[in-house]
Amino acid sequence: MTDFYAVIGNPVAHSKSPWIHAEFSRQTGQDMQYEAILAPVNAFPATVAVFRERGGKGMNVTVPFKLEACKLAGRLTERADAAQAVNTLVFNADGTLGANTDGAGLVRDIMVNLGFSLTGKRVLLMGAGGAARGVVLPLLEHDPSILAIVNRTQQKAHALQQQFSCYGTIVSGDYADILGEKFDLVINATSASLKGELPPLSPGIFAAESLAYDMMYGDGYTPFLQFAKQQGASRLADGIGMLVEQAAESFFLWRGVRPETGPIIKMLKLHT
Repeated sequence: MTDFYAVIGNPVAHSKSPWIHAEFSRQTGQDMQYEAILAPVNAFPATVAVFRERGGKGMNVTVPFKLEACKLAGRLTERADAAQAVNTLVFNADGTLGANTDGAGLVRDIMVNLGFSLTGKRVLLMGAGGAARGVVLPLLEHDPSILAIVNRTQQKAHALQQQFSCYGTIVSGDYADILGEKFDLVINATSASLKGELPPLSPGIFAAESLAYDMMYGDGYTPFLQFAKQQGASRLADGIGMLVEQAAESFFLWRGVRPETGPIIKMLKLHT
């Protein structure tokens, strides 16, 4: 009997998740169907309830519903609880489990696919919204020497620092506070790339052998990755690997099988 899954968001038509999960199910021989559901901004719980009534087994949650999904879930994984944001819902006889696979997807892409160790590294995370919130704990779990969080509104960065300070060494502030500092890994978790803009980074931010990572992706380099290349970052990566890896984490939660991500990442990069 076919099991039903979906990604829910607003907007959602652009989502690559249906294609990714179709490839995962084909690869692993799982009998499942995956669709995209556009939910009205004020009707997230009702839309989820209708999907469950149809026999839905799980959902991926995207903008702008990750905080609502957290409230909807009866139980949370540790990472979802720490982030207070959910991107994966699992429906079963015990109720609704909320998980956050964003950080696991990012870390797996960085460490496994890109072969970049986080241990002992100086890491800069730009942004303090939902995208940043979901990756702080998984980054800290790999013992960077420091995690600096910067945001245009520094109060938001400070709030993240306070929330996660018990897990590792975090500093926070605005972009002026990192003048003259160098980092081994610089992650763009802001929405600047979606607008074709560059976060207000100062020159000289990239250490030798550094990696510049943009959670966004598109046709060609984002403004941040263009800047990083000009500034001498050794390696550049966009968010396609993270997208596929977080999807694989969700798939594993639902089906108990971990798909091979490499071929999917390769195919997506060829067609993006």
